Amino acid sequence: MELLNFEKETPETSGLRLVADNKEPQKFPIVEKQFVNFMFFRVNPEWRRLDAESKLAYKKEFQSVFNHFREDFLLYPYSMVGFDSKADFMIWRIGTSLDLIQEMTARLYRTELGRYLETADNYLSATKKMMFISPIENPDFEDRFHVHAGQKKYHFVYPCAKHSDWYAKTGEERDSLVEEHFMVGKKFPNIRIHLTHAFGFSDQDYIVSFETDEPKDFLALAEELKETSLSKFTMRGMPIYTCRQRDLMECLDALG
Repeated sequence: MELLNFEKETPETSGLRLVADNKEPQKFPIVEKQFVNFMFFRVNPEWRRLDAESKLAYKKEFQSVFNHFREDFLLYPYSMVGFDSKADFMIWRIGTSLDLIQEMTARLYRTELGRYLETADNYLSATKKMMFISPIENPDFEDRFHVHAGQKKYHFVYPCAKHSDWYAKTGEERDSLVEEHFMVGKKFPNIRIHLTHAFGFSDQDYIVSFETDEPKDFLALAEELKETSLSKFTMRGMPIYTCRQRDLMECLDALG
């Protein structure tokens, strides 16, 4: 497992050291906070009654609007057909503007296909440091501030909130519990975990998502993490959405 969290702004007395201290101070560029959006769509059954020619034209229009925003966001579409009864596909968006998230959503809904779509769920969160960067921009660079996103086939999205008891603990106590989680996760080097902060946007505290090419490894990781002390402080941790990354047109074709 690769834990892709954000550098926490804590005093120097923090007891958790997951990264070795450097002899020389490092200088990092100031980076913008990024907004992260997981938007889940469900198609109305009336869509499947349309003729093939109309559906093709509507899907192409929807794809054109989607592609229009590729320079503004990192965009990753996922199909959920056959995996979940609540949603049919999901769009993972990462960018620096809330206004553009709203504009893109409105334009997608104004398409002909958009008339047949409903929002099954919509999660908005933010990074503490910039952590998502397109591989096209810098294919070899990766650290605690920038990571490659959307590189795995499967994505498991896990909105969660903590009990108030969690926030009553000292920073050192919380660090110790997080470190236990970290040590369990080291057994799964092929899983990437993204943690983004949702408190203030919704009744969630965090949106945790897992990227992997092997779903069985995620299930094994989830079982082990469930037994850690940290899991006792999770008040809400459902639902977990199972998503398969596909080309957008493949996601739309799967709608029937």
